[in-house]
Amino acid sequence: MNKRHHHNQPIVGRDYRPALDFGLQGQNPSKLRSPIHWMGLLASVALITSIFFMLTDNAKATRTEQAAIDDALPLSINKEAINKEATNKNTIDGKEGIDKQTSRVSLPLAIPESAISNTVEHTSSVSSGNSPNNISDNALPWHTTTVKSGDNLALIFNRMGLSPQELYHVVQADKQSSQLKHLMPGQKLKFQIQDGSLQQMVYKIDNLNTLQVNRDNNDDFAVSTITRKMQTRVAHARGVIDSSLFLAGHDAGLSDNLIMELAGIFGWDIDFALDIRHGDHFSVVYEENYLDGRKQSDGDILAAEFVSRGKTYRAVRFTDAKGNTDYYSPDGKSMRKAFLRTPVAFTRISSRFGMRYHPMLHKMKNHHGVDYAAPIGTPIKAAGDGKLIFVGRQHGYGNVIIIQHGGKYSTLYAHMSHFKRGMHRGKRVHQGQVIGYVGSTGRSTGPHLHYEFRINGVHRNPLTVHLPDAAPISAKYKNDFLKKSRGLVALLDVLDRSSTLALNDSDK
Repeated sequence: MNKRHHHNQPIVGRDYRPALDFGLQGQNPSKLRSPIHWMGLLASVALITSIFFMLTDNAKATRTEQAAIDDALPLSINKEAINKEATNKNTIDGKEGIDKQTSRVSLPLAIPESAISNTVEHTSSVSSGNSPNNISDNALPWHTTTVKSGDNLALIFNRMGLSPQELYHVVQADKQSSQLKHLMPGQKLKFQIQDGSLQQMVYKIDNLNTLQVNRDNNDDFAVSTITRKMQTRVAHARGVIDSSLFLAGHDAGLSDNLIMELAGIFGWDIDFALDIRHGDHFSVVYEENYLDGRKQSDGDILAAEFVSRGKTYRAVRFTDAKGNTDYYSPDGKSMRKAFLRTPVAFTRISSRFGMRYHPMLHKMKNHHGVDYAAPIGTPIKAAGDGKLIFVGRQHGYGNVIIIQHGGKYSTLYAHMSHFKRGMHRGKRVHQGQVIGYVGSTGRSTGPHLHYEFRINGVHRNPLTVHLPDAAPISAKYKNDFLKKSRGLVALLDVLDRSSTLALNDSDK
């Protein structure tokens, strides 16, 4: 066997030459290798060492120079921004550019749909400009996603390529983040993402409120809620009743809510189901709420006038120093009464106060209350503040509640289908609080509320009894009320004159 192929011997090519053969043919290499070899080796080592130190010094110089640059620039500056500025260094318009004195870059931030109105002045821009609060400027694109049915924040973050850790840090950043738990289908969230990390997020909660999440220079998340304020405008309307308040209100351009509010203001003095007549008229001064030049909703009624059967009623809205709001006549008397005139929304009065032929006893009998016909289950309200002195069943009345209002007044509600949960003897209730529901229990031929009003135990006609007024405006607020209401009363005078002229012209 050839020794060159033995498994313990290396395989060497035929044209192999000694590595340190310097071309001295015919000489014995072993005699020349030692001094020449070591001299060459030392020279090579010295050369390599000098090159290494040169490279190290250059690297240190480069790092030192870069550190100086970094100290001069804020952490939010990136290469893309600097390169962009280098190509546009002669164009500085206050929105995009470098302040040569502060070496700061500000880039435009595009928040679509005018989501935020509150603005602050940039300190990092050459010229003053406006930008949404708490949003840092960068050139990252915005990605928008719409909340789907069954979505939650975890699914949305996963869809946007953001990790569960990012979600955890956002939720834990601030208690305001809890609003992200109540996402509704159709809402939109906007993201700025860089290398898989969330930089900014904008969640438009509604037309007025926007939640912002921003990554700050410490790599933490800052959460804030920006609230827009609607513009308030004062409007007015006038109407004449031909058939009903609702139809007249709609013809005057009032919404259902404003019509109900108008009826509520004068509801203690006027029974809008029984008292109004053809030719009665009203004037209303109210607020309208606008956002971005578009009406969003109706505000409060500031002042109103209602003329019924030739008698004029006026009301002015006033909020005292403690934040209590109510409606008062121009001289400061409360428009509210201590009792509601009608404690149920009825369809008709099926039986009035006084003598009548009883449909079940088949004889004439004095009727001590008023029967309001209404569908079974219609809510029944307490006519005034008081204490329940009876809750239970009486043979003729069926299910009945009696309320004591101080020492002088009491009211009775009979034929209920059932009581509202929690009603019991000794419980205190407030005016307008639901106490039970219309039924037909006891001696009754159909679903209705039998309502009685008593003064010192004597039955009075609920439709005509004089209802005591609620407390007037406090004496310490009287001057403030008169001062603030003067302009509204003057406006009602103008509207009244215009309404009178319009009515006179229509009669010609």
